[in-house]
Amino acid sequence: MKQCIFSFFLRNFAPSNNERLMDRQLQTPDYIFESSWEVCNKVGGIYTVLSTRAKTLQDRLQDRVIFIGPDFWTEHESPYFSEDKSLMAVWRQQAAQEGLRVRVGRWTIPGEPVAVLVDFRPFFEQKNQIYTMLWEHYQVDSLHAYGDYDEASMFSYAAARVVESIYRHLRSADDQQATEAAPRCLYHANEWMCGLGALYINYNVPEIATVFTTHATSIGRSIAGNQKPLYDYLFAYNGDQMAEELNMQSKHSIEKQTAHHVDCFTTVSDITAHECEELLDKPVDVVLPNGFDNSFVPKTQAFSRKRKLARRRMLEVAGALLGVQMPDDALIVSTSGRYEFRNKGIDVFIEAMNRLRHDRDLKKTVVAFITVPAWVREPREDLKANLEKGGERLELPMITHWLHEMNHDNVLNMMKHYDMQNRTEDKVKVIFLPCYLDGHDGIMNLSYYDVLVGNDLCIYPSYYEPWGYTPLEAVAFHVPCITTDLAGFGLWANKEFGHEGRITDGLKVIHRTDYNYSDVADAIRDAVAYFSQLSDKEVERCRKAAAALSKKALWSQFIRYYYEAYDIALRRAEERMAELSETRIG
Repeated sequence: MKQCIFSFFLRNFAPSNNERLMDRQLQTPDYIFESSWEVCNKVGGIYTVLSTRAKTLQDRLQDRVIFIGPDFWTEHESPYFSEDKSLMAVWRQQAAQEGLRVRVGRWTIPGEPVAVLVDFRPFFEQKNQIYTMLWEHYQVDSLHAYGDYDEASMFSYAAARVVESIYRHLRSADDQQATEAAPRCLYHANEWMCGLGALYINYNVPEIATVFTTHATSIGRSIAGNQKPLYDYLFAYNGDQMAEELNMQSKHSIEKQTAHHVDCFTTVSDITAHECEELLDKPVDVVLPNGFDNSFVPKTQAFSRKRKLARRRMLEVAGALLGVQMPDDALIVSTSGRYEFRNKGIDVFIEAMNRLRHDRDLKKTVVAFITVPAWVREPREDLKANLEKGGERLELPMITHWLHEMNHDNVLNMMKHYDMQNRTEDKVKVIFLPCYLDGHDGIMNLSYYDVLVGNDLCIYPSYYEPWGYTPLEAVAFHVPCITTDLAGFGLWANKEFGHEGRITDGLKVIHRTDYNYSDVADAIRDAVAYFSQLSDKEVERCRKAAAALSKKALWSQFIRYYYEAYDIALRRAEERMAELSETRIG
């Protein structure tokens, strides 16, 4: 007998009929293929969603969950991918014959799931034909594409081709082994960037069930980012019209058509579900809240050690900028996330810190870090020198790295507007750390989580935040937080508490609207001043409350929503195939 094409999977991990019977009422896939631009590519919050959820799926599916990401690693290798040429070796030979350039290995995260990286660049030659197919079958408008649309679409197409190829070989292997039923496969596409692939699978491989998750609608994010009031007028906005006004036609079109044609359309929070219904004209089938895997959180002794190290380093960096030694009991607060100045509430964070400078109720020195990646140029050499040998106060003592076009940076310009110069007499020192914290930034030289653990309080006053991973990560690391009820996580927490979250709950949830910017700034100022007055025991209770809240948001609690989505998609795929079969017979 020929060597089984997928022997790695089928011999060791093929599901038995007994396993299927165990989930008689809730269908589960035999194989899950999940694609995202952020597979083995740490650029944003979706990386955290997928990488923390992977272990939960891997524990159940045992290498039958396969992640697909872009392979653009030419000058250096992805630090999150380990190639293993023994995996899927026979299929890789077939893939090469089909014109697919792939590498197979492990995603180096907890659970170490199988990852396929695909080179999408060869498909640019077919771009016009691919877009024509999209228009003919789904009326997707690609004529107004610009920016990252083409790159994302070619990756999405390449990922779908990979899924199709693997599925065909699984069916071939199934036929050789004379199994009772073909494997039930599911393709999960994340964000508009993978929408094209979901539609390709829907049309070309209808046997595969499809799930599409929008983590934030492209048009909703654009409305908010363009200073337009999103929430008060959401009922009145027409998504297609707004996409034309804001030059978002192509991204909105692929997102909308994918939502309408996949087997199961999902998003990450109730607030974004409402947004989808209004702007995409499609209610979601399931809300998939983002969970967390607390295996990332160090245990007791390591936790204390890492916290001390982080606090020491953060205070050293602040002291080196200011030319002074910072007090050991300084209150370290921070905000972080994507550099969306208004959407992420960076503007109101700076506003609140400016007001806090003059607050008489503040009892400690506050060191406030803005850890948001900007267009960074290089770490400051004068700061490096001060960190090594000490020295005088530096010019521009509020930023750790030089930026390209510093005169046009929103953070620096707002601080300049308020004359926030981190003077000796200022009770609040604000420091901009404008780089990815990967442990090799040249100044902090700690990873994001290793910095996060050193905070006393984290503040995420988002205006547009479909879920809000940053506050969830913070409470998981025992750091009390402030967020808003325009963040999905804040809304979820309020439901858990049964009231508006308070700092003593581990998470303070501030009511935010389109128009109460000033009230939000005052609420943050007052909350930080209040926190500075708490005793060590009271602070410890807040920290324990934060950790307790995070345990309610573990993937072990939230994964059931995914299984519900899988069940919906599989049943609809079955119905589709039954209809196709009847049509052929007729």
